[in-house]
Amino acid sequence: MPNRKLRVAFVRRGYSATGGAEAYLQRLARGVVEAGHDARLFTTADWPETEWQVGKITRLHSRSAIAFANELEKLRPRNECDVLLSLERVWRCDVYRAGVGVHRAWLNRRKEFATPLQKFWRIFNRKDGHILRLEESLFANGGARRVIVNSQMVKGEIVDLYRYPADKIEIVRNGVPLEDFQFDAETRAKARSWLQLKESDIAALFVATGWERKGLRFAIDAVEVCRDRRVRLFVAGRGNPRRYKSERVHFLGELPDVRRAYAAADIFILPTIYDPFSNASLEALASGLPVITTRANGFSEVIEDNAHGSILDLPNDIAALRGALEAWSDDARRSAARSAIIERVSQFDISRNVSQTLQILLQVAASAAST
Repeated sequence: MPNRKLRVAFVRRGYSATGGAEAYLQRLARGVVEAGHDARLFTTADWPETEWQVGKITRLHSRSAIAFANELEKLRPRNECDVLLSLERVWRCDVYRAGVGVHRAWLNRRKEFATPLQKFWRIFNRKDGHILRLEESLFANGGARRVIVNSQMVKGEIVDLYRYPADKIEIVRNGVPLEDFQFDAETRAKARSWLQLKESDIAALFVATGWERKGLRFAIDAVEVCRDRRVRLFVAGRGNPRRYKSERVHFLGELPDVRRAYAAADIFILPTIYDPFSNASLEALASGLPVITTRANGFSEVIEDNAHGSILDLPNDIAALRGALEAWSDDARRSAARSAIIERVSQFDISRNVSQTLQILLQVAASAAST
């Protein structure tokens, strides 16, 4: 069985150039193919042909979550593959990777930080109901034969909220190609020149899609009250900048190569309300940056507070965020922490993630073949 060649179908609806799930899927699929297996992608028209060069693409026409799931179900891709791994909530699959976490848990947490007007309008949101139906199908109704999560936090949520069997959930931490995030002095100098940073400036970087959930407004508030006026916030990713106003914030948009931003930065900040495991946080760590985040980010499970960054209890604790920013603005402290940061992230190369994921896929395929 270890030498069996698998035909793996991946599922991902939509595409964002700066999306962590898309970056991860590309790396995983590349690793699967390099290991001698076949990869195929089920997606929508949004996914560029140039961003999937490891196998066949099957494009579905439906855009909404539930319509996409319905269309995928009709295609019955199991007839053409050994194992179906979905990164999207669908009705059923062989393996579901819960990289986006648990929607019911996110909704519960979102209520804590929503304004009265936001709570009112969300009463009429049908999208949440559709996602919950799909989630229930996967977890409560056993639509997912196995589940992969990237944090203990998400595993606990699935078990607690849906009573899904814990022994069918595997924790596989995110991984990145570490060598891609190693920058020399010349690369850093060019990147800082691109952002028009002076040598004394402290660049705090926020990278995310879904700015509300990732806590951008809290990051902006913290920078606004930061007593160290050298601190400037740079925001990369998809969102609406018009909703956020500050003279100390610079919006970079969706970058084709976000590594330049990591190379220029001094600190990474993500005061997220809910994040199963932020891939951007791991990329920042791989770039040698201290990461300021919250316990609601599954990534916080793999770092130590005050050693590799700062872990906050609440995303809207602006005083604590300001304190963390000011603490990590100290050049000597960042330099002293760099070796510990690099040592810690060395355990999260993408090759380890691919190997663990492939082992699960082989087990699932073997189990299916024997039944």
